[in-house]
Amino acid sequence: MNNTDFGIEVENVYKAFGKQQVLKNISLKIPRGSIHGVVGNNGSGKTVLMKCICGFMHCDKGRVLVNGKQIGKDVDFPYDIGIIIETPGFISNLSGYKNLKILASLKGLIGKSEIRETLIKVGLNPDMKKHVSKYSLGMRQRLGIAQAIMENPSVLVLDEPFNGLDKQGVLKMRELLKGLKKEGKSILLASHNAQDIEELCDFVYDLMEMDEENNNEEI
Repeated sequence: MNNTDFGIEVENVYKAFGKQQVLKNISLKIPRGSIHGVVGNNGSGKTVLMKCICGFMHCDKGRVLVNGKQIGKDVDFPYDIGIIIETPGFISNLSGYKNLKILASLKGLIGKSEIRETLIKVGLNPDMKKHVSKYSLGMRQRLGIAQAIMENPSVLVLDEPFNGLDKQGVLKMRELLKGLKKEGKSILLASHNAQDIEELCDFVYDLMEMDEENNNEEI
């Protein structure tokens, strides 16, 4: 496989904050048309890894490539990517549709019809006038998923995307991700729910196990 066959490549990545080393020699590759999971206890580095992939942080050693472009060298931020990391932020006194319309205007890749279709796809009414400040946690999460997928990116980085969703919402979003996989997306997923990981992921990286293996190699 060449670079274009992988949406995400992480090669021997190290990241430390002061004396605390969070990521130690982490490597992974996510081919197109696959969902890979990343698991580990709180503090194991899942979110830090995702931020390095998205260009929000730069690794101290190693390199990260998205669609064959090295983050921090070829590009500062990957262009063709959809992201949910931590709690999605929105303008609270606007509707979900208006929030997405503002976000879509930054790149100009999609119009009103695509925004409406995406909202319907995640189970939200595009004509609902309710401000985001009045949304339930599950509704906000659906809106977060909508903003991540609305521009049809080839790569998705999703940190706990099912937070706050009820059982039916989780089932609907799992089917949505399976559909995106069939479309050829490269998806990196973090979830505390073992069933999400088991049902959706083609391969799972356990950061705690990877860290222990790297420590043993140094002994």
